[in-house]
Amino acid sequence: MIQRTIPSTGEQLPAVGLGSYQTFDTDDVAAVQPVMDRFLALGGRVIDSSPMYGKAEGAIGRMLAGAKTPAFLATKVWTRGKAEGVAQMERSFQRMGTKQMDLMQIHNLVDWKTQLATLRAWKSEGRIRYVGITHYGHSAFDEMEQIIAKEKIDFVQLPYNVLDRAAEARLLPAAQKHGVAVIVMEPFASGALFGKVKGKPLPKVAAELGCTSWAQLALKFLLGHPAVTCPIPATSKVKHVEDNLGAMRGALPDDRQRKAILAAL
Repeated sequence: MIQRTIPSTGEQLPAVGLGSYQTFDTDDVAAVQPVMDRFLALGGRVIDSSPMYGKAEGAIGRMLAGAKTPAFLATKVWTRGKAEGVAQMERSFQRMGTKQMDLMQIHNLVDWKTQLATLRAWKSEGRIRYVGITHYGHSAFDEMEQIIAKEKIDFVQLPYNVLDRAAEARLLPAAQKHGVAVIVMEPFASGALFGKVKGKPLPKVAAELGCTSWAQLALKFLLGHPAVTCPIPATSKVKHVEDNLGAMRGALPDDRQRKAILAAL
């Protein structure tokens, strides 16, 4: 199983995680419980959420209740002001059923200086293990790069896929230089990738990398970049989580193979 290292500590994480945007925003936990169970059974650990994602945090907490396999829980603070940030994070702890959050991220950089001060205090107290920032927009990349360079953070979450490679220019190199782990959102370009490859046979490079699907090939492309720690595709279907986690096996692409994947896509 392919694992990646968190630079700030050396801790190892399985290389493919699980997002929860829209897919876990539900009261019908029984409908998605098989997805969580299969994810953990196949070796997945990183589960990402946010109070922005409706009922997802609570659904994750209920699905993990009594789970024997430990998860790496990541969520976000998404509000302004210290008091509001503290209150929101306390609710996230309660909803997700944990006393210690593995990763707390400042969602979309909202009031990031205020929230970062609280995150650092909570990290020193042991309430959270890692501190991070996120943003989905290219317009925030310059500010994210400055935070990576000047602030001591552990993680950055950003959009990156074969159809959107803007992060390669400066953000990924900055994360690698400053020892910041990278979680990749939108690894399939919000589904646009599959529209491009529908009906197309897999290229020769897929067999070289042990990939049996376009999804695995797209994830292997991301993991072929040395700065990438963990893509987090979201799904509500067991067959998709099985397919996605198949990318944690086999070889990683070299530069030639990454170029071949791009050419095929």
